[in-house]
Amino acid sequence: MNSISGEGDATGDLSVLIIIPAFNEAQSLPGLIDQLTRLYPRFDIVVIDDGSTDATAEAVRRTRRRLVSLPCNLGIGGAMQTGFSIARDEGYDIAVQVDGDGQHPPDQVQLLVDAIAQSGCDVVIGSRFLSGGGYQSTLTRRLGILFFSTCLTALCRTRITDATSGFRAMNRRAIELLSREYAEDFPEVEAILVSHGASLRVCEVPVRMSVRSAGISSISRLRSISYMVKVSLAILMWYIRKRRASR
Repeated sequence: MNSISGEGDATGDLSVLIIIPAFNEAQSLPGLIDQLTRLYPRFDIVVIDDGSTDATAEAVRRTRRRLVSLPCNLGIGGAMQTGFSIARDEGYDIAVQVDGDGQHPPDQVQLLVDAIAQSGCDVVIGSRFLSGGGYQSTLTRRLGILFFSTCLTALCRTRITDATSGFRAMNRRAIELLSREYAEDFPEVEAILVSHGASLRVCEVPVRMSVRSAGISSISRLRSISYMVKVSLAILMWYIRKRRASR
């Protein structure tokens, strides 16, 4: 994995779909969508309302941006796979994940898109730890991120610094793969393994991240423990399957 500066607009005529998975983000979405629309008038936007129980759907409708409402809460994996399927079926060149809570600053999206266009990588991850600026989460979460990043660095034999970052851009090869193979719950780490297993190139670009603009995170202390256990087991199972396949 290489770090890329991402400077300059190299998208040309490439079609870009910004996918925003959202669960109960009625307060943060209008401002986020407005900024994305002003900064990137050529990019399309789709919000995947993941079974929200607040006014998320109505907030998106007022922005007149595309909305897909899931019938129930599928989790971030189900929401993103829905977005990837749209990007695949409608022939987009690049898909960008931008979380609906405002932690991914809109002005950083171009860094990811340019890195895809310039680097030849299939997946570009926005890493908050390459530049050292902006919000970097709590100490407990940073330790968890370090643990998973260390595991993936060893397994994929390439440096990974922000394994759980959901701020990502994917090209057509990655869109096709992830529309078929994407974990339902806590998918960010597994997506790196799936991409590596399919011989896709993954790289990072330094980005800033922000504190969520509104609302409350759905990741409680109990869910954080569940996250650690589930993702650790997923990594272990991937390693076991890889060892068996290599025999």
